[in-house]
Amino acid sequence: MKKRQIAFAGASVAMVLLTAACGSSEDKSAGSANVQPVGGTQTVGVGATSGSSGYGTGGGNEAGGDAGDAASASGKDALTGPARQLSVRDVPKLGSVVTDSKGWTLYRFDKDTAGSSPKSACDDACATKWPPVPADGATVSTGIQQRELGSVTRTDGTEQLTLGGWPVYRYAGDTKAGDTKGHGVGGTWNALAPDGKPAGKKAARDDSLELSVDDNAKLGKIVVDGQGMTVYRFDKDSAWPMKTGCLNACLDTWKPVEPVDRTKVAGVDAKKLTTFTRPDGSKQLAFDCWLLYTFTGDTKPGDTNGQGKQGLWFAVTDKAKKAGVAAAK
Repeated sequence: MKKRQIAFAGASVAMVLLTAACGSSEDKSAGSANVQPVGGTQTVGVGATSGSSGYGTGGGNEAGGDAGDAASASGKDALTGPARQLSVRDVPKLGSVVTDSKGWTLYRFDKDTAGSSPKSACDDACATKWPPVPADGATVSTGIQQRELGSVTRTDGTEQLTLGGWPVYRYAGDTKAGDTKGHGVGGTWNALAPDGKPAGKKAARDDSLELSVDDNAKLGKIVVDGQGMTVYRFDKDSAWPMKTGCLNACLDTWKPVEPVDRTKVAGVDAKKLTTFTRPDGSKQLAFDCWLLYTFTGDTKPGDTNGQGKQGLWFAVTDKAKKAGVAAAK
């Protein structure tokens, strides 16, 4: 009798350890003991089916680029006031671009000094072509972090807004909200991305990585596959016990991510990557016990067209949570 009690107690301890190892804080509605320990492999579980100077060769204060047609009087007024609430809009070929509250594009200058001690290199005639944005009253909206905002004291004593440590400007050559005519002027003026970097310019991807994390302007840090395509999780799947809810026609749209080499992973905890055997015998990658998929509606790296589909599909954060969902589980 004592041996039976000891064996039962040992099994109970093992159960607790396994539960803590894999998605224990997430959906436990299945109530099963079929739990995948970290770094292991689990077999089939089937759930519900589912269908420089920017002014040519001149010095720091030369006027930059051809402003084109003069802005209207109202447009000029719009170019000189505070930014108010900064927003993010998607621009073809540039991606996420920061605008002021009225939709005017905001810019940065490569000749400026950024960081903890920012400094503007654009004064006099330059500041006429590229009006500095006043720092007062600036706030942020979704896609921009409040901590990225700051200010710098200009040579005339006024306070200029900074984003990601970079002084912020508008461009006199933009004649209406939404214009991005200042992007690329002189090779040193660029529309601002939400993190203060030049819009449309991303660090080169490490082609050796099979799974990594991308800093998405709207969703934050999200997991991408080896080609840079966004990775998703499905609410009809179960992480505890691991089950798939995407079968049959569902798989025409949502493609299971294949297992990866854990030595070729960056930005996520490789110990939380597991392999799941699907009903057809194929292998699928799971992160903290959530099965991973890509979306056929995403056509290029950075696309997140699958986000929120049917209220069930979500990009995956670097912590395996649902991206873009407050207090995501």
